[in-house]
Amino acid sequence: MTRRDRWLAYLFVAPATVLVAVMMYYPMLGTFYESLFTTSFINPNPRFIGFASYAKTFSDPVFLQVLLNSLEWTGFVVLFQNVAGFGIALVLNQNLPGQGLMRSLILLPWILPGVVAAIVWRFMCDPHFGLINSFLMGWGLTKQNVAWLGDVHTALPAAIVGAIWKGFPFSTVVYLAALQNVDQEQVEAAIIDGASNLRRLFDIVLPTLRPVITVNVLLTTILTFNYFDMIWVLTRGGPQNSTHIFPTKIYELGFGQFRFGEASVYGVISVIVLVVFVSVFLAVQRRPARKV
Repeated sequence: MTRRDRWLAYLFVAPATVLVAVMMYYPMLGTFYESLFTTSFINPNPRFIGFASYAKTFSDPVFLQVLLNSLEWTGFVVLFQNVAGFGIALVLNQNLPGQGLMRSLILLPWILPGVVAAIVWRFMCDPHFGLINSFLMGWGLTKQNVAWLGDVHTALPAAIVGAIWKGFPFSTVVYLAALQNVDQEQVEAAIIDGASNLRRLFDIVLPTLRPVITVNVLLTTILTFNYFDMIWVLTRGGPQNSTHIFPTKIYELGFGQFRFGEASVYGVISVIVLVVFVSVFLAVQRRPARKV
């Protein structure tokens, strides 16, 4: 490559680089800078306190609860969204009657706006009129109405189930598209050799889909970790902070209490947590498979 070609390549890349810097890196630096100050509704003028804001946040028991809630929320939602999505994709990949209709219906939760899906799920969890309690009481599985979103022990699991219901169609579509690229000749050869369905799944399908699974897990992790709508509409972080995750806590501190410095601290920490997870995940994925 000549010097002229190199500069020409830099020229073509420059607009995208500037756009990313302005839209992403500049706000990130601004958030870190703001995390070094403290503000409140009574005293809106920023006051520099340095890293004391981080020390205060780390010593707050609410922060630990938010961190654990975020990890539990992200871990369970991503796991079951991918497992459910992959399982349903395997079913929809078969030649079944009404296959087109089933593929269309499975997308309904995903195409709903996040706020609408959360409102629907809140109605289903209503202790008096919700479909969940009606079903459980109709089958004799419970004798009284359960306030799923009003109890510290059930609020977060209820929100997790709602997020799984909302998001699993995305994984279904991704895996259904990836299954079209599985080499059918290998599958047919395995069938002739007498390989069982599980054997074909683990020896042919999963190795072929491994890059897609990796990308989808990363995407769903990032989207779920930053997912705001479901929990905020369902519980607003309650009861007793039992469902607060980083996005809802940031919103409450920043726009509810005007404590922009503390909200920025939570924002910086959430980015660090996500970057660490992605880095570790990619490092594990890049390790060569051990030979037996």
